[in-house]
Amino acid sequence: RDDGPRIWRHLTKSGETLAVEITAHDLAFEGRRARLVLANDVTQRQRLEDQLRQSQKMEAVGRLAGGIAHDINNILSVILSYGETLLEVLEPGELRDDIEQIRSAGQRGAALTRQLLMFNRQQLVEPRVLQLNDVLADMTRMLQRLLRADIELAVRAAPDLGSIHADQGTIEQVVMNLVVNAGDAMPAGGKLTVTTANVVLDRGYAADHPGVTPGRYVMLEVRDTGTGMDDATLARIFEPFFTTKERGRGTGLGLSVVFGIVQQCQGHIWVDSEPGGGTAFKIYLPRVDAIAADQPQPRRAATLYGSETVLLVEDDAQVREVALAILRRHGYAVIAACDGDEAVRSCEAHSHPIHLLLTDMVMPGITGHELAERLLRIRPGMKVLCMSGYSDAGGAGSGAAIARLQKPFTAESLATSVRHVLDGGSTPGPQR
Repeated sequence: RDDGPRIWRHLTKSGETLAVEITAHDLAFEGRRARLVLANDVTQRQRLEDQLRQSQKMEAVGRLAGGIAHDINNILSVILSYGETLLEVLEPGELRDDIEQIRSAGQRGAALTRQLLMFNRQQLVEPRVLQLNDVLADMTRMLQRLLRADIELAVRAAPDLGSIHADQGTIEQVVMNLVVNAGDAMPAGGKLTVTTANVVLDRGYAADHPGVTPGRYVMLEVRDTGTGMDDATLARIFEPFFTTKERGRGTGLGLSVVFGIVQQCQGHIWVDSEPGGGTAFKIYLPRVDAIAADQPQPRRAATLYGSETVLLVEDDAQVREVALAILRRHGYAVIAACDGDEAVRSCEAHSHPIHLLLTDMVMPGITGHELAERLLRIRPGMKVLCMSGYSDAGGAGSGAAIARLQKPFTAESLATSVRHVLDGGSTPGPQR
């Protein structure tokens, strides 16, 4: 008789718990009945399987969050744009105050969807070569203001730290979220230490941490002396909307955003914590050899008005109508289409120049990239501006640089992006 494999827990002399797979087989040995028992240490295998399941779960949750954020961004574009339009014409008074509250609520919703897109690595970003120590130096005073007086902040910056390639705003978001989270974990005060270092992750580390590529990294560690977390909490800390805080004290998106940003940077995050022993978040970002340079400030358009012809393509009727109204109010002639097929027909039938294609990125049938490629073959001098909240809205497969407008947009951000593209060929960065 053979007994199938069973997993038993064994405690070593050092106190470590091992997962041991036991398999038993009946056999004859020198004419006598015997039993062969095989014991196989599967602790490492189980750990890797758990990490893989967690990674797959986070990917599924991320896809759901990204889809929800995309739909909500369309709704918020309408709310924010019409709200801004009303504020331009209303006199001070009670009704104007009400519209201000609507706009404020819309802006909070936009901030929430940006966090969801960060978690799913779909937030539009402008990566460049950065020095992490410089980012921390600029933030130190602000971080101290975020912490209570009974929490000591120490920054230990490596003097020879390498550079990273990332969006500065999102890296600042990572640092701020981790510092705020650490402060909340020390209700009785304590010490918060932020450390940077150059590290090399070898093949052994990569084998123990699925998804990690061996190589040179810049490490950011945020360590606190707070309450710590148990294993059940550690297994869920990066899930959107999961929080151990009381109601009204946070959205549960702070660590989800950190996770998404690190993934978008091709980095890796690891957490070490135990109840009563504090917590350390270690973030590893790929090191680059380039030197960080100052970022030039984008120039502002002299005017937001124009008389050019714009081909507007948007499958959401409300978003299409509000964009149409904004463009016409700023003087543009607009040809509106609800999908790619109608846009192609309109482009072919229009006998006069079309100066700009303003298209949604995600549409039924044909994407904004594909539509741009087709129309640029018909009108090679036409400029392109894509509306999207997704990070893959960077350029068409043909290699053409395509400017981006992030949803949800306002009347001002739409008019600004359109004018920038028409004047200079690209936006100064993702317009929010």
